Order: sequence, then structure tokens, then C-alpha cells
Amino acid sequence: MIINKQHIITTIVSIQLFLIGCTCFANEIRVATIDEFNSAIKSAKAGDRIILKNGEWKDVKLVAKGAGTSENPIVIEAEESGKVIITGDSSLKIAGTHLLIKGLWFKNGYTSGKSVISFRVNSKEFASHSRLTDCAITYYNPSTKATDYKWVSVWGKNNRIDHNYFTGKTNSGTTLVVWLKGKEHIDNNHRIDHNYFGERPSLGFNGGETIRIGTSKNSLLSSRTIVEDNVFEKCNGELEIISNKSCDNVYRNNLFLESEGILTLRHGNRCLIESNVFIGNQKPHTGGIRVINAGHVVRNNLMMNLTGDGFRGPIVVMNGVPNSPANRYHQVNNVKIQNNTIINCSPIQLCAGSDDERSLVPINTIFSNNLIYNDKNGDIATIHDKIDGFNFYGNILDTQKNFDQEGFTKMKVNWDTFEDILYIPTETNEELIKNSKLEIKSPKLDITGAKRTTFIAGAYNLGNKKFPKALVLKSGTSWDSKVEPQKTVVNSEIIEVAPGIGTLRKALKKASARSILKLKSGEYILEKGIKITTSITIEGLTKDKKPVLKIKEGIEKKPTYFFRVDGGSTLRLNNLEISANSKEPIKYAVVSPDKNIAESYSVFINNCHIHGFKNKNGGSVYKGYKGTFADTLSIANSRIENAYRGINLSEEKETFGKYSAQVVHIDNTIFKDIEQWALNYYRGGTDESTLGGNLSVQNSVFSNVGNIEKGTILRTKGIVTVNIKNSVFEKSYKVVNPVNLKGNKNTMSNCVVFDCGTVKATKGASVKDVMYKNPKWEDKEKFIPSEKSPLRKQQHIGLKWDTKK
Repeated sequence: MIINKQHIITTIVSIQLFLIGCTCFANEIRVATIDEFNSAIKSAKAGDRIILKNGEWKDVKLVAKGAGTSENPIVIEAEESGKVIITGDSSLKIAGTHLLIKGLWFKNGYTSGKSVISFRVNSKEFASHSRLTDCAITYYNPSTKATDYKWVSVWGKNNRIDHNYFTGKTNSGTTLVVWLKGKEHIDNNHRIDHNYFGERPSLGFNGGETIRIGTSKNSLLSSRTIVEDNVFEKCNGELEIISNKSCDNVYRNNLFLESEGILTLRHGNRCLIESNVFIGNQKPHTGGIRVINAGHVVRNNLMMNLTGDGFRGPIVVMNGVPNSPANRYHQVNNVKIQNNTIINCSPIQLCAGSDDERSLVPINTIFSNNLIYNDKNGDIATIHDKIDGFNFYGNILDTQKNFDQEGFTKMKVNWDTFEDILYIPTETNEELIKNSKLEIKSPKLDITGAKRTTFIAGAYNLGNKKFPKALVLKSGTSWDSKVEPQKTVVNSEIIEVAPGIGTLRKALKKASARSILKLKSGEYILEKGIKITTSITIEGLTKDKKPVLKIKEGIEKKPTYFFRVDGGSTLRLNNLEISANSKEPIKYAVVSPDKNIAESYSVFINNCHIHGFKNKNGGSVYKGYKGTFADTLSIANSRIENAYRGINLSEEKETFGKYSAQVVHIDNTIFKDIEQWALNYYRGGTDESTLGGNLSVQNSVFSNVGNIEKGTILRTKGIVTVNIKNSVFEKSYKVVNPVNLKGNKNTMSNCVVFDCGTVKATKGASVKDVMYKNPKWEDKEKFIPSEKSPLRKQQHIGLKWDTKK
């Protein structure tokens, strides 16, 4: 069952809820310009109401300062909620007491400051007892994704952020941060509730959290912030959807829907995480709760159809670092994980991250009365280290797989389904009652808030056919702040192009989004590099007689590339020959956007012959620049040869965990006579906040690649997921290690390696069925194996000749 907004009942429109605290105001002041606003706020008194006129407010720096009272706040609101549109380089700063901001929409702009909305003007002027409500920030991003600013920065004490709508953040910086820098901001008692946090695409490096409370430096200070009744949908910025970095916070009744990350108790102690609902709908990388530090209680949470592994499991309990510095991992101690229900999820992770550094296993940790149901033949848990410090009891397994650990009882639970969504234990469950272990500190209520009369494992009372609050809460604005792409059907325009000088460029000028340029056989001469600014397909009319793309000889200013793909664009190249064979070969066939472009892009190359890119001044067939990010780079059924370098994704040199492409896919492709490497896919540092890159190589041939001293064929340093299979590596005589795999998600299987060293695998990497034998080609140019070739004797290795022509 796929659960969506219609099932969940969660709404973000038509909410009538704003009681301001007083029905009369000392003054009602209407303003239409920033100067009028500045004049009005300067003289505002308790009870005054400043109304911003509907329309666009561009390049405005709103500073709301004043002293209201609990009975008579100073109110700053839109004439009509959602109709005051704040654009351009704009921001809002709040300082004083009892201010209420309502109905503003920050839309499609950016800020040159540190935050779009900040609850302080400077280090000495900040807000307390103030409220941001019924507002929205959508797609408020700079031109470069590396530019770091927050959308909402919360300072002071006793502030509330509620019923707001936040979606579309693409640049570095947390969406909402609570700061504890200075005694005026400790024990702050903020409340963050009933907000809708919408889609945030993968950032590709640390800094993409949706909420962060505190920092590593002040993580042992108390914040006492409450985060409740919020929706987090497709919040994929990084590993940590919520990053707790302070003490004594509460996270309850929140909904996490199809978000590729996890609620992380990263630093700080004594937090309560209860009655949250995590729904993955089998989407990849979706996770639940990650536990670090001491004194936490994790109870009455529901996890459904989560697929994340490693640090993205449904429940992850980490190992710690001895004498840990503030920014690493403190030992898990005195933690209670109880009465959670886990339905058809990936395995829980115990002692996760165990390595030479993270060697302190959890201690004094109770894992009790959790109910795990799995009818997908999934494993129960992955154990990475000694679990002597856990106290397991009362846990119930209704699963196909066994789990040989005391404190877990496998049994058949009688289930009922509620609204075809929820699995609820029926009232008839005597064995479940019998095997659950009530203790003094067991929760008195279930996930719906109902009193537990008959104690059982899991988040629900027996037969309680009531939705958890997280599935019926009303989040977001009272007005329709949703920003969705228009659902218009775009028919692909077919444009036929004839050979000649500049004909391809002229055709592209006429092309619209999703156009397909059909190239007839012949030569296409480029005088300039071509910039791709939308989604375009360029392809030969037939697979066999490929049109040839070349750069014009003898021109004064030679381009450095054939194609540059701008942010937000997709380039598909099919059935083409791209030749750099000339007196002065140019550097690149395809390059990413220029440096530090916020929007991601994708490139798909199929059935192409790319050759002659021998420029040794940093040249390569493909180049991803620093600060850019490809969603997908796919090369299939192609031939890349006679080049200095192949695919260069190694510009992120810092140790911040950055990398240049989320997915790199190489299938049924030849790399031949490449002086350095076929691929350099790099991720520096040990940061665990992102997915860390994904390389898939299958049914490909690498011949005479990187055949130099200390050469490598595939460089994948720091890339988390590497899967190489059914491929051939040959004739790189000087290479010691053609591939160096590191980490338990790096695998190589069913491959042939000949005359190019041996595969190196460390840190849990897997190498299986690799043969160091001569592949024995019948046709050495087309890499067709002979009848006696070892490629034919086992599972198919090498090119897929049924599809490759």
C-alpha cells in the first residue's frame, strides 16, 4: 500500500486557527512601501497592527523591532495572507518582545545575508515571546548551491514558529536552525509546530538538514525546544532530516513521508522522541531514528516501509569514540528504546559505525517491547559490534526470518488493517499480551494518546482503530502556498538537422524544452561550444551510420568543449560520433555547468563513439566542475578511446564529503587506450551526511587504461556505493591495482582481470568470482570473445553482443 497525502488527511490549506490574543488594537497602520513600513515600526506600540499592502515587495530588508505584551502583541501581517509576495534580495529580522508576523510569502528570491528570516537583528537585539505564523518560504535560493544561508534562524527565548510552509531549498544551509550561542539563548523553550517542510533535493554535501537545534560546540547545553505536529515530505537534503545538537528537546507527533534521511540525535542528551510516524513507501534511503549520546527516550514511534540501510535504518544505535571531541560521537548510554512498531522495514542497526575510531559500544541501553512485523523475508537486525551493553526484553517478532537473540520472541500476531493503511493488533492477542514485559517506566499512553489498559509491545493498544496524530494533523498555511510544477503535457518537437558548418547550433536555437534533434549522416562542424540550457536530445537517425561531430580547423579561438550542460538541464546524446582528432585536440566532449551552480543536471550518453580527446592540459572526455552536482551520469552501449582521461569527477578536493554526481552508471561500454584513468570519482573526508555517491559498472571492457606507474583504471576514493560486475580489465601492464575498493558497499563480482595487477579490497569490501585469466578475444578490436574464452564459461562477462552493434 502506497501512502500519500490523500490517505494521510494532512492538509495545508483552509485552516482557521489564528487567535492573536486581543481583538482590539491601539493603531492599525497600512503600509505600501519599505519606507512606510520603517516609519510605522519605529513608532509601533503594544497592540499596534501594521498591515502590508498586497503585491510584490522586492529587495526589501524588513526589520521588525518593538515591545508588545502577551495580551497586546505588535502584529505585522499581510493585507491578505499569501498575497504579500517578497522577492529579490530580501529578508526579515525580528527583535524585541511579543511580536507576531503573519501571512508573508518569500517567493523565488534570495538573501545576501545569513538568513531569510532571523529572530535577531544583531548579537544584542533578539526576539523573545514572538511568533512567525501562516508564512511561506519557497524556492528562495541563490544562483550557487555552495552559498550558505539559513531560511529561518531562531534566537532568544519562548518563540514560536507554526503553521508555515517551507519548500524548495537547494543551496547549502539548514532550513531552520535554533541557536544557543550565548546565555540569552539557552533554555529557550521554543516551539516549532504545525509546519510543512516540503521537498529539498539532495545537496551532495553536509549542510542540507531541514531542522537543526544547536551546534556541536554547545551541544551539552539545554535548549528545551519542542518540535511537534510537523510534516516532513521528501526532505532529502542529506542524511539528517533533523539534527539534534543540544539537550532536553522533544520531538513528537511529526510525520516523515518519503524522506531520504533520518531524525538524528547527533549530539546532546536527554531528548524525548515519541509518537512520530515514518513512512517510506519503499522509496530508497528512507529511514527513521538514529541514536547517539545519553539519556534519550525513544518510544511509541511507527516506522513503515522504510528501505534505508547503514545510518539510514529504521532504528540506528551508534558506536561512540573514546574521549570524543565535541564534533564526533559520544557513547550511547542510559537510553530507552521502547514500544515502537516497525512494519516491513530494512533491518535495525546496532553498534552502527563500528570501526577503529568508533569503538565504544552502547551501554545501559534498554531495547524493550518493540514490535517488528515483516512479511517480505527481510532481516531483523544488523549487528556491527558487541551488544553486551543492551538489555533486550519483551520484543516481538512477527517475521519470516529468525533472530537468535535473547529478549526477542518470534510469534504470530493477529493483525487488523485500519483504512487499508495501518496494521493494528486485534483485541484477540493473548500470546502478544503474555510475551510483552511491562516495566515501571513503560509508556502509559499509546501512539494515539489513548491510555494503555492492557499492556502490549508496539506503539498501539489492542484494537485501537484511531489514527496517530501525525496522520491527521493540519500543517502548513491557512492559504494555498503549495508550489507545484504545471502538469502540462509537453510533446517532444522533432527537428531534423542536415550536416554542415554551424547547422547543429542553428537548430538548437530553434529548439524548445524536450526537443529531439535528429541528425542525418555526415559531418557537423562546430565553430563554438554548445550550451545546453534545457532538456534536449541529440541523436543520429540510425544506430549504425553515426553522424560525426567535429570542431572546425584553423579557427582563431578554439572552444574547450563540444557541450556544456547548464543547471536544471538534461542532455541526451544517442547514436553519435564525437571526434576531437585534430592538430590541437580540444579538452572536453561534455562538461558540467560552470563552478558552484545550485541546480543539478543530468547527462545520458548512449551508443556513441567518443575519441581523440588527447589534450594533456587537464583534458578529459567528461568534466564535472567544482561545486556542481549531477543527478545522473549514464554512459551505455558506447565506445570511448584514444583519450588522455575518461570521466573526471574529482574537483571536490576538500575533506567536507562533497562529490560531483549522485549516480554514475556505465553499462556495455568500451574504454580503450586511455592514458590515465577511465573514471576518477572522488569524495573527500569522512562526512556521513550524504548518500556518498553510487557507481554502477557492468558488462564493460577496459583495455590499456591507466597503463602508467601508479596508474589506476577506476578511481573511486570515498565513494560509498560501488558495484562492478561482469566486466573485463586487461592490458594495463604497469598497473598494480586496477580497482581499489573500500567499505562494505563496495563490491566486485564475476569479472576478468588480465595483465593489469590485482583488485584491492579493504574495510569490508567484497570481491567475488574474479578470474585472473586471458579473456581470449576472437575479435580484439570489437572485444568479441573466442569460443574458448573464460568469458563464455560462466555467467556472461564482457559486452552484451546481443544489443551492441
